[in-house]
Amino acid sequence: MNYTNYINKFLNEIKNTKNLSEKTIKAYKSDLLDFFLFVNDLINSKSIIDYIDYLNNHKQLKDSTIKRKIITIKQFVNYLYSKRVIKSNPFKGLKFRFKKERKLPKTLSINDVKKLLKTVSHSYNNQDSEYKIFKGIRDTAIIDLLICTGIRIGELTSIKLEDIYKYERSILIHGKGKKERFIYVSSADTWKNLNRYLKLRKKYKFKVEHIFVNKYGEPLTIYSIEDIYDKYIRKAKLSHSTPHYLRHTFATNLLNNGADIRAVQEILGHSSVSTTQIYTEVSIARKQEVLIKYNYRNSI
Repeated sequence: MNYTNYINKFLNEIKNTKNLSEKTIKAYKSDLLDFFLFVNDLINSKSIIDYIDYLNNHKQLKDSTIKRKIITIKQFVNYLYSKRVIKSNPFKGLKFRFKKERKLPKTLSINDVKKLLKTVSHSYNNQDSEYKIFKGIRDTAIIDLLICTGIRIGELTSIKLEDIYKYERSILIHGKGKKERFIYVSSADTWKNLNRYLKLRKKYKFKVEHIFVNKYGEPLTIYSIEDIYDKYIRKAKLSHSTPHYLRHTFATNLLNNGADIRAVQEILGHSSVSTTQIYTEVSIARKQEVLIKYNYRNSI
């Protein structure tokens, strides 16, 4: 049986009922197509076990990746069973055990953040072209906003002019699962950098409503932001990192400075406080490091 039509129907259904993003739907589809390519449309307990064995031993994927794929396949098989496309559910009785991977978030030091901010904010000084000045002011607003608010780069690329609330000094953020939240821009310097960019942007009369655009007036993508960040990391001569390090740094320092974990959860846009809790582990690890290195009692 060819399951392609059922895959498309399944994806349309979960997209509407679960408010999933296009990126997530694309990942679901890729997982399902890979599975059926391996099992040749033959769904049974043995083919599922063989596929998991293939992912584990041949592809050598991480447990977390395999677990995600199993969840996707299981949802689809349950869908087929509920629609009576298949007579029995091959997942019944199957159990998979995985190691729970908990990698601590990687962060930047405060000195590295200062160096990055200084590098990007000086990028448009003494420039000889109007576009280079525009780009430098835009990039400063981008990097500073990521530092100050801890938003995801996907959320940053989605910000439109109507999302800026100047009187409240706030931005409406469109998060995962179509969840919205307001972020207050607490730093006066960050707000100043953003408004300097918005004022300059207004001169060009771009047709799109997205705030951050390229020289053609098209919205910047997450890949564009990654490239911009990477350029300034190299200019500042810092170790390799990604824009997501700034989100980790933001969250960790909020908790280090005494912020309530529930408040941090809301600010970051996490659906569960358990996701935010990993930052408390980073906070504890940092405190342990300081105490081991500097506590005078250790040498008595």
